[in-house]
Amino acid sequence: MHTAIAAIQMVSGPAVGANLAEAGRLIALAAARGARLVALPEYFPLIGAGDAERLAARESDGTGPIQDFLSDSAKRHGIWLIGGSLPMTANDPAKLRNACLVYDDSGRRVARYDKIHLFSFSRGAESYNESLTIEQGSEVVAVDSPLGRIGLAICYDLRFPELFRALGEVDLLVIPAAFTETTGRAHWEMLLRSRAVENQCYLLAAAQGGRHPNGRLTHGNSMIIDPWGEVLGRLDKDAGVVVAEMDRARLDEVRTSLPALKHRVL
Repeated sequence: MHTAIAAIQMVSGPAVGANLAEAGRLIALAAARGARLVALPEYFPLIGAGDAERLAARESDGTGPIQDFLSDSAKRHGIWLIGGSLPMTANDPAKLRNACLVYDDSGRRVARYDKIHLFSFSRGAESYNESLTIEQGSEVVAVDSPLGRIGLAICYDLRFPELFRALGEVDLLVIPAAFTETTGRAHWEMLLRSRAVENQCYLLAAAQGGRHPNGRLTHGNSMIIDPWGEVLGRLDKDAGVVVAEMDRARLDEVRTSLPALKHRVL
């Protein structure tokens, strides 16, 4: 069975309304190209705002304009929609949860994953520390779909293979991201292909990619990768859509010829 899946790449700015309009345009483009599952990047509705603006954009679980947009888009186009990530309320009122929401083709939310690993990096003038404003998630999440079992992760999670092992056997990994250009240029592709190969599954990585209004440069290179580690589609920089076929026979072929998942002892 061949099924088209799509990764959306964006260069989001600080205005939620403008970002939702751009996401809507790209979702429609992906659906018009036949995609049955579409994934948005990390922080698709908001990048480049200050801490106060990010906190102000938080939504409560189950309600808010960003969640309404995701549900309506999935239902309108009849697709499974992976909502990248968006800021949600946290237990700590001074922080937010970076959450990835999944909607089925009727617009019903079927899964939520809160980012577990919080990014920290400092080199010269470039410095990030997500733990200052983000509350850590604690649960790994996979969800069943018509395409098979989907495992969820967000950006920095990519560096922690134990998270993906904890998901169990999945058919597709979806990883929304906003990798920096510095770390992405060094490690993004090798980590993506490694996660696909070691878990013998398809991998869809939807990224932020370009120069944002606040000057931040994200790596982009949204990709779809097959279970053998072959890159089926890629977009370097700027907004756009990557579409490729997910082939159940290819998945079975790789797992039969090299049954590494059955050889695990730890």
